[in-house]
Amino acid sequence: MSHAVSRLRTQRLARAVRPFLNRGSRAERCSGCRVIPEYCLCAWRPKVQANCAMCLLMHDVEPMKPSNTGWLIADVIDDTTAFAWSRTEVDPDLLTLLADPQWQPYIVFPGEFVAPERVVSTVMVDEGKRPLFILLDGTWSEARKMFRKSPYLEHLPVLSLAPEQLSRYKLRRSKRDDHFCTAEVAALCLELAGDGTASEVLDAYLDVFSTHYLAAKFQLPLHPEDIVHTRLAPYIPAV
Repeated sequence: MSHAVSRLRTQRLARAVRPFLNRGSRAERCSGCRVIPEYCLCAWRPKVQANCAMCLLMHDVEPMKPSNTGWLIADVIDDTTAFAWSRTEVDPDLLTLLADPQWQPYIVFPGEFVAPERVVSTVMVDEGKRPLFILLDGTWSEARKMFRKSPYLEHLPVLSLAPEQLSRYKLRRSKRDDHFCTAEVAALCLELAGDGTASEVLDAYLDVFSTHYLAAKFQLPLHPEDIVHTRLAPYIPAV
């Protein structure tokens, strides 16, 4: 099923002047989940309703990385948009989205790097509006650059998360345990905005993805009856 991130990936591949050769990129992968076919998790794609929306602002090659978790957000949250970030250009559709009165946009970024008057720690929306979380999808250094060099985001409140748990993401590790992957950030935003079920489902789906991805990497067996899979099972649509 096509969604915003898969379409952005297709567009990025079409612009590439050379093959994308990220680690593991030579392996055959399922077009639906980006995992080696023997470990495909398409059958584990959940279905859940959410009031919130997500906007992924993605650094150059992020859509092409098999380990990118923005894809998981788009799998789970129907109202997910994805845009390629550029220092010199901005997609007009992104500006239209940010100006749409149905949304209350928040850019998600650590408050320690932002002027205090812009920082909020709770999600408050006006009547008739829905939360729209803007996630900067890239490495930590890339995300900081995106934040500094995107003047069209400067008027937006900055939602600063202070989660007590450490990151569990194992596929692309930051040197700091308090740096969360994009899907973890999205799940925390959903929880903060009162979309508790959607938060739980996305978090469980990330666990299943990580399990399948690492099992494929090390040629390990999968156990569909384990706690990782059974946690997600109630949200899998009936065939």
